[in-house]
Amino acid sequence: MLTRLVLSLCFAIFFCTANAAIKIDSISVENLNGKKTIVHKVEAKETYYSIGRKYNVTPQSIIQFNSNRTLQIGTILRVPTDRSFAAAPVQKAPERKETAQPSKTAVIDYKVGPREYLIAIARKFNTTVEDIKTLNNLTSNNLAVGQIIKVPYGSTNAVSVPPPVRLDSPRVETRRSSTEIDSSLNAVDRLKLPPARYGLREVDERGVAIWITDENLDGSKMLALHMTAPIGTVVKVTNPMSGKSTFVKVVGKFTQNESTKDAIIVITKAAANLVDALDKRFQATIVYGVPHE
Repeated sequence: MLTRLVLSLCFAIFFCTANAAIKIDSISVENLNGKKTIVHKVEAKETYYSIGRKYNVTPQSIIQFNSNRTLQIGTILRVPTDRSFAAAPVQKAPERKETAQPSKTAVIDYKVGPREYLIAIARKFNTTVEDIKTLNNLTSNNLAVGQIIKVPYGSTNAVSVPPPVRLDSPRVETRRSSTEIDSSLNAVDRLKLPPARYGLREVDERGVAIWITDENLDGSKMLALHMTAPIGTVVKVTNPMSGKSTFVKVVGKFTQNESTKDAIIVITKAAANLVDALDKRFQATIVYGVPHE
Protein backbone atom coordinates (compact mmCIF):
# COMPACT_ATOMS: atom_id res chain seq x y z
CA MET A 1 0.00 0.00 0.00
CA LEU A 2 2.82 2.35 0.93
CA THR A 3 4.61 1.51 -2.30
CA ARG A 4 1.61 2.46 -4.37
CA LEU A 5 1.29 5.78 -2.52
CA VAL A 6 4.94 6.62 -3.16
CA LEU A 7 4.61 5.78 -6.84
CA SER A 8 1.49 7.88 -7.13
CA LEU A 9 3.23 10.88 -5.56
CA CYS A 10 6.25 10.49 -7.85
CA PHE A 11 4.04 10.33 -10.91
CA ALA A 12 2.09 13.42 -9.80
CA ILE A 13 5.31 15.37 -9.20
CA PHE A 14 6.70 14.29 -12.59
CA PHE A 15 3.48 15.27 -14.35
CA CYS A 16 3.39 18.69 -12.73
CA THR A 17 7.07 19.28 -13.52
CA ALA A 18 6.56 18.30 -17.14
CA ASN A 19 3.59 20.63 -17.48
CA ALA A 20 5.57 23.43 -15.90
CA ALA A 21 8.48 22.79 -18.23
CA ILE A 22 6.21 22.79 -21.25
CA LYS A 23 4.66 26.04 -20.11
CA ILE A 24 8.04 27.64 -19.49
CA ASP A 25 9.39 26.56 -22.85
CA SER A 26 6.66 28.51 -24.56
CA ILE A 27 6.38 32.28 -24.46
CA SER A 28 3.82 33.35 -21.90
CA VAL A 29 2.88 36.24 -19.62
CA GLU A 30 2.99 36.05 -15.83
CA ASN A 31 1.37 38.27 -13.21
CA LEU A 32 3.94 39.75 -10.85
CA ASN A 33 2.36 42.10 -8.30
CA GLY A 34 -0.21 43.20 -10.84
CA LYS A 35 2.42 43.86 -13.51
CA LYS A 36 3.06 41.90 -16.67
CA THR A 37 6.17 39.75 -16.72
CA ILE A 38 6.94 38.24 -20.11
CA VAL A 39 8.53 34.81 -20.24
CA HIS A 40 10.94 34.79 -23.17
CA LYS A 41 12.95 31.97 -24.70
CA VAL A 42 16.30 33.13 -26.03
CA GLU A 43 16.87 32.50 -29.71
CA ALA A 44 20.03 32.56 -31.80
CA LYS A 45 22.00 35.84 -31.86
CA GLU A 46 19.76 37.50 -29.27
CA THR A 47 21.19 39.83 -26.63
CA TYR A 48 19.76 41.72 -23.67
CA TYR A 49 19.67 44.81 -25.84
CA SER A 50 17.75 43.17 -28.71
CA ILE A 51 15.29 41.61 -26.25
CA GLY A 52 14.81 44.98 -24.58
CA ARG A 53 14.06 46.62 -27.90
CA LYS A 54 11.68 43.80 -28.74
CA TYR A 55 9.54 44.38 -25.63
CA ASN A 56 10.21 48.13 -25.30
CA VAL A 57 11.96 47.86 -21.94
CA THR A 58 15.47 48.80 -20.82
CA PRO A 59 18.18 46.12 -21.08
CA GLN A 60 19.34 47.00 -17.54
CA SER A 61 15.99 46.02 -16.05
CA ILE A 62 16.13 42.61 -17.77
CA ILE A 63 19.75 42.06 -16.64
CA GLN A 64 18.93 43.01 -13.06
CA PHE A 65 15.76 40.92 -12.95
CA ASN A 66 17.58 37.83 -14.27
CA SER A 67 20.78 38.40 -12.20
CA ASN A 68 22.88 38.99 -15.36
CA ARG A 69 22.35 35.45 -16.49
CA THR A 70 24.48 34.21 -19.38
CA LEU A 71 22.42 34.02 -22.56
CA GLN A 72 22.36 30.82 -24.56
CA ILE A 73 19.96 29.44 -27.13
CA GLY A 74 16.94 28.16 -25.22
CA THR A 75 17.63 30.15 -22.04
CA ILE A 76 14.41 31.26 -20.35
CA LEU A 77 14.29 34.91 -19.30
CA ARG A 78 11.63 36.91 -17.54
CA VAL A 79 11.15 40.40 -18.86
CA PRO A 80 9.59 42.80 -16.32
CA THR A 81 7.30 45.53 -17.61
CA ASP A 82 5.36 48.40 -16.07
CA ARG A 83 2.19 47.42 -17.88
CA SER A 84 -0.68 46.20 -15.74
CA PHE A 85 -1.59 42.55 -16.02
CA ALA A 86 -4.88 41.86 -17.74
CA ALA A 87 -5.89 38.59 -19.27
CA ALA A 88 -6.23 39.48 -22.91
CA PRO A 89 -7.29 37.02 -25.56
CA VAL A 90 -4.65 36.02 -28.05
CA GLN A 91 -4.95 38.16 -31.15
CA LYS A 92 -5.32 36.13 -34.23
CA ALA A 93 -4.32 37.33 -37.61
CA PRO A 94 -7.38 38.64 -39.37
CA GLU A 95 -8.63 36.18 -41.88
CA ARG A 96 -8.99 37.42 -45.37
CA LYS A 97 -12.52 37.14 -46.46
CA GLU A 98 -12.96 37.01 -50.15
CA THR A 99 -15.92 39.07 -51.11
CA ALA A 100 -18.06 36.96 -53.32
CA GLN A 101 -18.92 38.83 -56.44
CA PRO A 102 -22.24 38.14 -57.96
CA SER A 103 -21.65 35.84 -60.88
CA LYS A 104 -23.14 36.69 -64.18
CA THR A 105 -25.40 33.90 -65.27
CA ALA A 106 -26.03 35.15 -68.77
CA VAL A 107 -25.22 32.55 -71.43
CA ILE A 108 -25.04 33.41 -75.10
CA ASP A 109 -24.76 31.37 -78.28
CA TYR A 110 -21.53 32.22 -80.06
CA LYS A 111 -20.55 31.30 -83.61
CA VAL A 112 -16.88 30.43 -83.94
CA GLY A 113 -15.08 32.47 -86.56
CA PRO A 114 -11.96 31.62 -88.55
CA ARG A 115 -8.75 31.26 -86.53
CA GLU A 116 -10.56 31.60 -83.20
CA TYR A 117 -9.53 29.58 -80.19
CA LEU A 118 -11.07 28.97 -76.80
CA ILE A 119 -8.58 31.19 -75.02
CA ALA A 120 -9.42 34.14 -77.30
CA ILE A 121 -13.16 33.61 -76.85
CA ALA A 122 -12.74 33.31 -73.07
CA ARG A 123 -10.87 36.59 -72.90
CA LYS A 124 -13.39 38.25 -75.17
CA PHE A 125 -16.28 37.44 -72.83
CA ASN A 126 -14.35 37.66 -69.55
CA THR A 127 -14.70 33.99 -68.70
CA THR A 128 -12.45 30.91 -68.58
CA VAL A 129 -11.68 28.10 -70.98
CA GLU A 130 -12.75 25.55 -68.37
CA ASP A 131 -16.18 27.16 -68.00
CA ILE A 132 -16.77 27.08 -71.75
CA LYS A 133 -15.64 23.46 -72.04
CA THR A 134 -17.82 22.40 -69.10
CA LEU A 135 -20.87 24.22 -70.44
CA ASN A 136 -20.48 22.63 -73.89
CA ASN A 137 -19.22 19.19 -72.74
CA LEU A 138 -16.02 19.67 -74.75
CA THR A 139 -13.20 17.20 -74.27
CA SER A 140 -10.60 19.15 -76.25
CA ASN A 141 -9.75 22.70 -77.22
CA ASN A 142 -10.43 22.15 -80.91
CA LEU A 143 -13.14 24.25 -82.52
CA ALA A 144 -14.60 24.26 -86.03
CA VAL A 145 -15.37 27.38 -88.04
CA GLY A 146 -19.09 28.08 -87.83
CA GLN A 147 -19.55 25.92 -84.72
CA ILE A 148 -22.16 27.27 -82.29
CA ILE A 149 -21.06 27.13 -78.65
CA LYS A 150 -22.56 28.46 -75.44
CA VAL A 151 -20.44 31.06 -73.69
CA PRO A 152 -21.07 32.26 -70.11
CA TYR A 153 -20.82 35.98 -70.12
CA GLY A 154 -18.42 36.58 -67.25
CA SER A 155 -17.28 34.02 -64.69
CA THR A 156 -16.28 34.78 -61.08
CA ASN A 157 -13.01 32.89 -61.63
CA ALA A 158 -12.18 34.69 -64.81
CA VAL A 159 -9.28 37.07 -64.97
CA SER A 160 -10.40 40.41 -66.26
CA VAL A 161 -8.51 41.13 -69.42
CA PRO A 162 -8.92 44.57 -70.93
CA PRO A 163 -10.10 44.55 -74.52
CA PRO A 164 -7.35 45.01 -77.05
CA VAL A 165 -6.81 48.55 -78.16
CA ARG A 166 -7.26 48.97 -81.84
CA LEU A 167 -4.67 51.21 -83.31
CA ASP A 168 -5.77 52.98 -86.42
CA SER A 169 -3.14 53.12 -89.09
CA PRO A 170 -1.89 56.66 -89.55
CA ARG A 171 -3.05 58.34 -92.65
CA VAL A 172 -0.28 58.79 -95.11
CA GLU A 173 -0.81 61.88 -97.11
CA THR A 174 0.90 61.75 -100.44
CA ARG A 175 2.05 65.17 -101.32
CA ARG A 176 3.50 65.63 -104.74
CA SER A 177 5.70 68.65 -104.74
CA SER A 178 6.87 68.00 -108.24
CA THR A 179 5.44 69.76 -111.22
CA GLU A 180 5.10 68.27 -114.63
CA ILE A 181 6.03 70.71 -117.32
CA ASP A 182 5.93 70.62 -121.04
CA SER A 183 9.27 70.30 -122.77
CA SER A 184 8.17 72.95 -125.20
CA LEU A 185 8.42 75.59 -122.47
CA ASN A 186 11.49 77.75 -122.41
CA ALA A 187 14.03 77.72 -119.61
CA VAL A 188 12.51 80.69 -117.77
CA ASP A 189 9.04 79.11 -117.68
CA ARG A 190 10.48 75.78 -116.50
CA LEU A 191 11.92 77.41 -113.40
CA LYS A 192 8.58 78.94 -112.40
CA LEU A 193 7.75 76.08 -110.06
CA PRO A 194 6.13 76.11 -106.60
CA PRO A 195 8.69 76.00 -103.75
CA ALA A 196 9.10 72.69 -101.91
CA ARG A 197 10.61 71.78 -98.54
CA TYR A 198 14.24 71.96 -97.46
CA GLY A 199 15.00 74.88 -99.74
CA LEU A 200 14.55 72.87 -102.95
CA ARG A 201 11.83 72.46 -105.47
CA GLU A 202 11.43 69.26 -107.43
CA VAL A 203 11.35 69.46 -111.18
CA ASP A 204 9.68 66.67 -113.10
CA GLU A 205 10.13 66.78 -116.88
CA ARG A 206 8.95 64.46 -119.62
CA GLY A 207 10.24 64.53 -123.13
CA VAL A 208 12.97 63.27 -125.43
CA ALA A 209 16.29 62.14 -124.03
CA ILE A 210 19.36 61.67 -126.23
CA TRP A 211 22.54 59.73 -125.67
CA ILE A 212 25.67 60.73 -127.57
CA THR A 213 29.31 59.81 -127.80
CA ASP A 214 31.41 62.91 -127.39
CA GLU A 215 35.07 63.35 -126.68
CA ASN A 216 34.17 65.89 -123.99
CA LEU A 217 32.02 63.32 -122.15
CA ASP A 218 33.42 60.13 -120.69
CA GLY A 219 31.03 57.55 -122.14
CA SER A 220 31.78 55.08 -119.35
CA LYS A 221 30.52 57.44 -116.61
CA MET A 222 27.03 58.51 -115.61
CA LEU A 223 27.08 62.06 -116.93
CA ALA A 224 24.54 64.39 -118.49
CA LEU A 225 24.06 67.78 -120.12
CA HIS A 226 21.03 69.89 -119.28
CA MET A 227 19.82 73.31 -120.37
CA THR A 228 18.74 74.69 -116.96
CA ALA A 229 19.87 72.36 -114.17
CA PRO A 230 22.93 73.69 -112.31
CA ILE A 231 26.22 71.87 -112.77
CA GLY A 232 26.55 69.15 -110.16
CA THR A 233 22.81 68.40 -110.02
CA VAL A 234 21.96 64.71 -109.78
CA VAL A 235 19.12 63.80 -112.13
CA LYS A 236 17.03 60.64 -112.07
CA VAL A 237 16.39 59.38 -115.60
CA THR A 238 13.61 56.84 -116.21
CA ASN A 239 12.79 55.03 -119.43
CA PRO A 240 9.00 54.42 -119.31
CA MET A 241 9.30 51.75 -122.00
CA SER A 242 11.55 49.52 -119.89
CA GLY A 243 10.61 50.87 -116.48
CA LYS A 244 14.31 51.18 -115.56
CA SER A 245 15.92 54.21 -113.98
CA THR A 246 19.41 55.51 -113.30
CA PHE A 247 21.07 58.61 -111.89
CA VAL A 248 23.34 60.96 -113.81
CA LYS A 249 25.33 64.03 -112.85
CA VAL A 250 24.97 67.27 -114.78
CA VAL A 251 28.38 68.47 -115.96
CA GLY A 252 27.31 71.19 -118.40
CA LYS A 253 24.75 72.49 -120.85
CA PHE A 254 24.04 71.50 -124.42
CA THR A 255 23.19 73.67 -127.39
CA GLN A 256 20.14 73.22 -129.55
CA ASN A 257 20.94 71.76 -132.99
CA GLU A 258 19.52 69.20 -135.35
CA SER A 259 20.56 66.23 -133.16
CA THR A 260 19.42 67.75 -129.87
CA LYS A 261 16.21 69.35 -131.12
CA ASP A 262 13.36 69.19 -128.56
CA ALA A 263 15.61 67.23 -126.16
CA ILE A 264 15.27 67.74 -122.41
CA ILE A 265 18.55 66.02 -121.50
CA VAL A 266 21.66 64.54 -123.11
CA ILE A 267 23.26 61.51 -121.42
CA THR A 268 26.21 59.23 -121.97
CA LYS A 269 25.98 55.79 -123.56
CA ALA A 270 26.68 54.10 -120.19
CA ALA A 271 23.58 55.76 -118.70
CA ALA A 272 21.50 54.89 -121.76
CA ASN A 273 22.50 51.23 -121.47
CA LEU A 274 21.31 51.08 -117.86
CA VAL A 275 17.80 52.24 -118.83
CA ASP A 276 17.71 49.95 -121.89
CA ALA A 277 17.40 52.75 -124.44
CA LEU A 278 16.99 51.13 -127.87
CA ASP A 279 17.51 54.30 -129.92
CA LYS A 280 19.59 57.39 -129.47
CA ARG A 281 16.37 59.39 -129.06
CA PHE A 282 13.88 57.93 -126.62
CA GLN A 283 11.08 59.12 -124.40
CA ALA A 284 12.19 59.66 -120.79
CA THR A 285 11.13 61.16 -117.50
CA ILE A 286 13.68 63.09 -115.46
CA VAL A 287 13.41 64.32 -111.90
CA TYR A 288 15.83 66.63 -110.11
CA GLY A 289 15.86 69.29 -107.43
CA VAL A 290 16.90 72.90 -107.77
CA PRO A 291 17.15 75.58 -105.07
CA HIS A 292 14.26 78.02 -105.10
CA GLU A 293 14.92 81.73 -105.16
